[in-house]
Amino acid sequence: MQESEHTVQHSLSQLCAVMVKHETPDRWPALLQLLNQSTKSSNPHDRQVGLLLLNKVMESNPEPFKPHYCQLLQLFSTVLQDHNNPTALYYCILTLTAITAYTGTEEMNLMRSIIPSLIVALKHLIKADQDQASEAMEVFNELMESEVSIIVPHVTDMVHFCLEVGTVLKQKLLNPILQAIFPVLVAAPPPGEHDPEDEEDDSGDGSDNDNPKHCAAQVVICVDNHCTLPLCNNVMPLAQACLTSENPYQRKGGLMCLAVLAEGCADHIRTKMLSSMLQTVCQSLSDSNQVVRSAGLFALGQFSEHLQPEVSKYCSDLMPLLLGYLSSCNQAKVGHVTKAFYALENFMENLGADIEPYLPTLMETMLSALNNTENLKIKELAVSAIGAIANAAKELLVPYFPPVIESLKGFLTTTTEEMRSLQTQSLDTLSVLARTIGNDVFSPLAAECVRLGLNLTDTIDDPDLRRCTYKWVVLLCAAVGIINEQHQRGKVMSKQMYTVRLYTILNSIVEASYLCVKLTSLHLNFMPPLALLKLLDVVIPCFLETVRTEQERQVVMAVLETMNSVIKSCKEEVFKNPSRLKEISHVIRDVLKKKAVCQGGGVDEADDEDQQAEYDAMLLEFAGEGIPLLASSVPAEQFAPFLNDLLPLIMSKAKSSCTVADRSFSVGTIGEILQALGCVSGGRGLAGRLSNRLLPVLVAGTKDSDAEVRNNSVFGLGCLAQAAGPIVVTDYPMMLSVFSNLLTKESDLRVIDNLCAALCRMILSNITPCPLSQVFPALVARLPLKEDMEENKTVFSCMAMLYTNSPALVQYKYNLHLIL
Repeated sequence: MQESEHTVQHSLSQLCAVMVKHETPDRWPALLQLLNQSTKSSNPHDRQVGLLLLNKVMESNPEPFKPHYCQLLQLFSTVLQDHNNPTALYYCILTLTAITAYTGTEEMNLMRSIIPSLIVALKHLIKADQDQASEAMEVFNELMESEVSIIVPHVTDMVHFCLEVGTVLKQKLLNPILQAIFPVLVAAPPPGEHDPEDEEDDSGDGSDNDNPKHCAAQVVICVDNHCTLPLCNNVMPLAQACLTSENPYQRKGGLMCLAVLAEGCADHIRTKMLSSMLQTVCQSLSDSNQVVRSAGLFALGQFSEHLQPEVSKYCSDLMPLLLGYLSSCNQAKVGHVTKAFYALENFMENLGADIEPYLPTLMETMLSALNNTENLKIKELAVSAIGAIANAAKELLVPYFPPVIESLKGFLTTTTEEMRSLQTQSLDTLSVLARTIGNDVFSPLAAECVRLGLNLTDTIDDPDLRRCTYKWVVLLCAAVGIINEQHQRGKVMSKQMYTVRLYTILNSIVEASYLCVKLTSLHLNFMPPLALLKLLDVVIPCFLETVRTEQERQVVMAVLETMNSVIKSCKEEVFKNPSRLKEISHVIRDVLKKKAVCQGGGVDEADDEDQQAEYDAMLLEFAGEGIPLLASSVPAEQFAPFLNDLLPLIMSKAKSSCTVADRSFSVGTIGEILQALGCVSGGRGLAGRLSNRLLPVLVAGTKDSDAEVRNNSVFGLGCLAQAAGPIVVTDYPMMLSVFSNLLTKESDLRVIDNLCAALCRMILSNITPCPLSQVFPALVARLPLKEDMEENKTVFSCMAMLYTNSPALVQYKYNLHLIL
């Protein structure tokens, strides 16, 4: 152990291996003692040497060590987490390979459980030493030849990993690919010509897959992201060299690279590189060359779309830049204006009330585009942007509503062909205004808007516009809840006529596979109960059949989203049909298992592979969102068998080897399920029975490196405490210890807010072991909430309960001072 020269260590290990062939380990206790001490040492170098020695003696004579296999597998499980010690990973995997053929049924479960850690460890080893990684991957061959049942549960992950590595890394193709792609990315167009995305009539959305530069940028991100190699060490140096070049097309190429990296490597950029990359993009907006400024706008749009919510924190820096750019933009260059609107719209969607200081300038710009511009494309962009502004501003938009609505109504009265796209966008924005600006403002105009929409279907023989119009007419009606009132007044049509028209509308949408109609307000407030049940009996089977059989992912996503809205609005009414719970649960299960037709692996012609991967992730998210909705709509015992079937599929995405997005989705969904169980009959008992399965997942999530995962895990623990109540009383000390440790080192404000809410939920569960005299002062010391204001209702409910039940605690002068 004292020898520091690796070749000497290697030789000594081989000598020990020869000796083990003649002396069994039982007769050489000093060797076992040395192996035990070194492999568990806190010194990384000692662990490397210990694992080297273990590898050599195990390769020499593995069978005599069989009594120690379970202990060794537990050791390997720990070592495989040591990602910063690639040499230890290497020798650990080689040793695992050596003993695989000798393992029996006792070791089977342990072997199976470390496969995910093994795959992650190999990815880290690839980054450090590709030759060692190539040798270590022999473990897969050994596993398949010796005991295939060990890898069956993980075969999808293994095949995916091997395909990625085998095609690029093992053939050492990475650098040649990058070196071949970058010249395409930064090339100047022929003299006198422009790149396609810089042409006057370019759409500006960056989605032209026939564009060589766009394709090149997509290849860069596919190679980098799929090969699990470090972003900074492979792509960023090339991009940074371009960004500092005096050649504008090189600078443009660097920005295009940043734009697609934001889409493909969002988790890494959001947590590690956002500030520096954003600064680079912002500087490009003042570049002397229009080509570079245009690429910067596209990159900023990508950042705004894919790097939320972190990018919204830079609102004060970005909004003035975007508004200034739009005010000085030459509107003759539609492609550049389009990119500016693209960036602005994506950024505004997530601002909320923070948009208020910018509203006057924003609306002045939009109204000017509506009233003073002849170009219909720019009008369409402005109408779309107003919808994004409305989503953020809501009632703050009221002062600007009259001129906006007059413009939109004007667009809906013309019948010329060139107006189709603008009319579709106007209907879209009208529905947003109906949802956001408030019934008092919109209701007086709703009937007129409905009539304008229906008139379009009567006067224009355009199937696409007709389907779109039907969709938004229903949404307009639902959004303001005015159907009954308008029927009674006879302002739209008779109730009988409306009912006939509404089924016509639904059938048109279903047949066209649109199914994006929002039925959230088609409930008992304006539909008779029997009519609602008949409607659900028509619509729900259509939804389920479409999810199973539809080939386009986007359609299935829309159907899942709509079905979730229906369940959320109608709750138990959906399940009056006794077979409905089973049917919906099984469809959700099939999507989570990727068994729907649209998940068959094909790529839609209109989308690239990265887009398809994003759609696949969204499909799983929409399916998962349905589970807590089911839990909140039926008695717990009725849902329990289906929840037991669905939970493992959700929990499987909480593993450390999964992406941040998957881990966040998993623990977030678990928290929402527990919250839902707390509100239904029998929910406490079911939550208590599930606690042994869910508690380890949620506790592990509180230690995650990503703040969003920690946040969702803390939320889940609080919901578990409140839902299960006395049943988890013995777990309270451990949960309080987790919260206490996290509070001492947590810096993310949203996580701290949710820690406060979780403590409140524990107090609200009214369990005696909750030490109020210690917990309550720690809680109030961190109030008020800083970011997650929605949890204020939890905090104030807790305060009210304590003031009623423990007034002395609340009125204690230190606590009362903090509260006041």
